Amino acid sequence: MEHLDVLIVGAGISGISGAYHLKSQCPGKSYAIFEGRSAIGGTWDLFRYPGIRSDSDMYTLGFSFKPWTEAKAIADGPSILNYLHETADEHAIKSKIRLNHRVVSAAWDSASARWTIDYTSGESQDKGQLTCSFLYMCTGYYNYSQAHRPEFVGEESFKGQIIHPQFWPENLDYRGKKVVIIGSGATAVTLVPAMSGQAAHVTMLQRSPTYVVSRPGEDAFANSLRKILPNKLAYGLIRWRNVLFQMYFYTMARKHPAQVKERLLGLLKEELPADFDMAKHFTPSYNPWDQRLCLVPDADLFTAIKAGKASVVTDHIERFDDTGIVLKSGERIDADIIVTATGLQLQVLSGVPFQVDGKAVDFSKTFSYKGMMYSGVPNLASAFGYTNASWTLKADLTAEYMCRLIKHLDATGQTTCLPEKGSEALEPAPWLDFSSGYVTRAMESFPKQGHVAPWKVHQNYALDLMAFRFGKLEDDVMHFSKPKAA
Repeated sequence: MEHLDVLIVGAGISGISGAYHLKSQCPGKSYAIFEGRSAIGGTWDLFRYPGIRSDSDMYTLGFSFKPWTEAKAIADGPSILNYLHETADEHAIKSKIRLNHRVVSAAWDSASARWTIDYTSGESQDKGQLTCSFLYMCTGYYNYSQAHRPEFVGEESFKGQIIHPQFWPENLDYRGKKVVIIGSGATAVTLVPAMSGQAAHVTMLQRSPTYVVSRPGEDAFANSLRKILPNKLAYGLIRWRNVLFQMYFYTMARKHPAQVKERLLGLLKEELPADFDMAKHFTPSYNPWDQRLCLVPDADLFTAIKAGKASVVTDHIERFDDTGIVLKSGERIDADIIVTATGLQLQVLSGVPFQVDGKAVDFSKTFSYKGMMYSGVPNLASAFGYTNASWTLKADLTAEYMCRLIKHLDATGQTTCLPEKGSEALEPAPWLDFSSGYVTRAMESFPKQGHVAPWKVHQNYALDLMAFRFGKLEDDVMHFSKPKAA
């Protein structure tokens, strides 16, 4: 049976980051990347809807080791996917990627200190098996095959098309058509201006408003700095400037929510027509950063609204009929195409069943160690980004920490690293402290976090940087050992 030192699952941002750090910090280790789909890129290859783009700047969404050099700081999906391909090519990672390889189960055996991985491969889904000493899950946080899609009364009577953005049909023709987009999150905010150029009209139908922030698509300071400094130096400076600003803004939103809310709404008012009903359509009932803010590059959403190409309706859906949507207020919206931008379905570690010494792992009963490992589960790490900053910041740190663990095992002659909750009384809290619907719907199935380190999940890059890069590996929680049989 094939044996690998490390198996990385997922060839998106996290998996490519993991491979780079493993190659550079643990060059003697054998590894492979299993990717369940037929292409690399993860989210950035899966989503194909119009206007798909980052909602974070590329100086923080980009890798720490590969400068982002394009002019646009808020990049479109194809540009991000190209960046991922470039990275994988430059560091000879693609030869380690096995496409159409899907993990179906993982079982840990303490006697041999190995994971046994069952998987399928190819279009015919041939069954295979291998072992690995360390397993790094980089499969993201949502279900690729199933989105959150509520049922609507009367939708079977609608004569037009109903589409979910996660499964966008190729070559959809929406020219001259009336489009209704149900939702108010990042996807809806992206789709409205992207479709308004060709559609007859685009309506964003929302139950309640979301905080929306405009930002230039290009970072003028960053582009100027790159002209006078080497790319790597300029990239590092811009990256830290953006990280520190994000941390400052998030801290202010938590400490002074009323003032931050007033400031955000004040900026928004400048972007909208004077007679626009801000209170109804763009004033959320919750505080800033209770949910993620939606980014609008170059005010494109507001430009579409002011031009009369798009509109916002805040109401509840009563039912669909043959030509549109009837609202609970009694009003209705005509539609040829309805886009249900109703969110993602979150999933723990791609739904893969795990066992430790023959016993099934229920991740909802575990505590998260540093936001990357799980109590009672050895030699397993997973990448999960920040809710208040770019995903890649945490993914890079997690990959670095995994490499530190592997090197420590080698240096001490150990084979197993296991975070274990002791007798201390931890106050369990949801893994993500976020009120967004897609989060609250799934938190029961996710691990818990505690109220003290290392069980507390920090949404703070600076704290994590110090802990992951310089913190002690041997603490009262992480236990290193050899197989009992030895």
